[in-house]
Amino acid sequence: MSVSAFSERIIQSLLDTDYYKLTMMQAVLHHYPNAEVEWAFRSRSEEDLTPYLAAIKEQIDALTELRFEPAELAFLERIPYMQPDFIRFLGLFRFDSHYVRVELEGGELVVYLRGPWLHVILFEVPLLAIISEVRNRARYPMVTLDQATDRLEEKLQWLRDEATVEELAGFNLADFGTRRRFSVGVQTEVVKRLKDAFPGNFVGTSNVHLARTLNLKPMGTMAHEWIMAHQQLGPRLIDSQSAALDCWAREYRGALGIAITDCITMDAFTADFDLYLAKLFDGLRHDSGDPVEWAEKAIAHYRHLGIDPMTRQLVFSDGLDFPKALGIYRALAGRSNTSYGIGTQLTCDIPGVEPTNMVIKMTSCNGQPVAKISDSPGKTMCRDEAFVSYLKHVFSVKR
Repeated sequence: MSVSAFSERIIQSLLDTDYYKLTMMQAVLHHYPNAEVEWAFRSRSEEDLTPYLAAIKEQIDALTELRFEPAELAFLERIPYMQPDFIRFLGLFRFDSHYVRVELEGGELVVYLRGPWLHVILFEVPLLAIISEVRNRARYPMVTLDQATDRLEEKLQWLRDEATVEELAGFNLADFGTRRRFSVGVQTEVVKRLKDAFPGNFVGTSNVHLARTLNLKPMGTMAHEWIMAHQQLGPRLIDSQSAALDCWAREYRGALGIAITDCITMDAFTADFDLYLAKLFDGLRHDSGDPVEWAEKAIAHYRHLGIDPMTRQLVFSDGLDFPKALGIYRALAGRSNTSYGIGTQLTCDIPGVEPTNMVIKMTSCNGQPVAKISDSPGKTMCRDEAFVSYLKHVFSVKR
């Protein structure tokens, strides 16, 4: 019997989020508990989401009923760098709907978050997962879990047929598909199948709830918001990336050592990523621009600093599927250690389904604008063009 891909309640656990939201949340608690931020939703596909407003609001209201359960807190307590005061804070945490505004504006669905960073940081991933699943439930009501898992089996078989034994031995894959998944049911089944069918290569999931319930490693460190917020958190703008990385290293003391590089382009990042920081961090994450070109820059930079690139990890997470990931692996084999976080092409790859493309990004911190420029045209997101221009000037970004 075919099982529906949907469930009545979309978010059923506060751990149903990306791991880096929790790691950043702890750092915010310890270093910036009074920072005020704003976030805005953007549909990159320019799809009309207005018919789903009422259903989205209903699911957001349901978020406020959730709390971290004792077993969930116990899971986090077993992670060495999760601190007791943070665990206690999570025990008291509740979503507050006063911090989120979802409405129609100019004939479009808009979502804004505004409030203390510490209290709104966890909204992003559940909101995106809610919007995605509400939309998919309306557009593709007859999709079943079997369709999703059958498609996954096709892709895994392609990989087994295409890759050599030696390539498969070094190919590491993680699920990064929470925010734009087809549904929570699909992501759960996909991760289960990957764990069972691909055990030597499937290294974990960014979804903390699935990591706990399926006995997997939670994957993730920091996101763009960490570096973006530092543009308004005290140091000179030119020092903001270095300050963000230094603060992270002080918080985690050698753990969670993968830095994201494309907040202000890879070139601006490497200019700040000196020998001190390069020795503190275990590797880098790619999230925009040409992945092989980015990797060549990373390898060259490590060699310039006198660091063997094979001692560092390069993580790729930008719009990957199996062919793209395998292509990157082959291009870099023997020159760097790589791993691959696949999102939409794992958790929303179903025949006949067109995934949505949407983001929620921080737009201001402490009342002042912040921006992400990235290495891909069209991914820049900031409501203040003057600040974007100033940011480009300060960091010598030419485009």
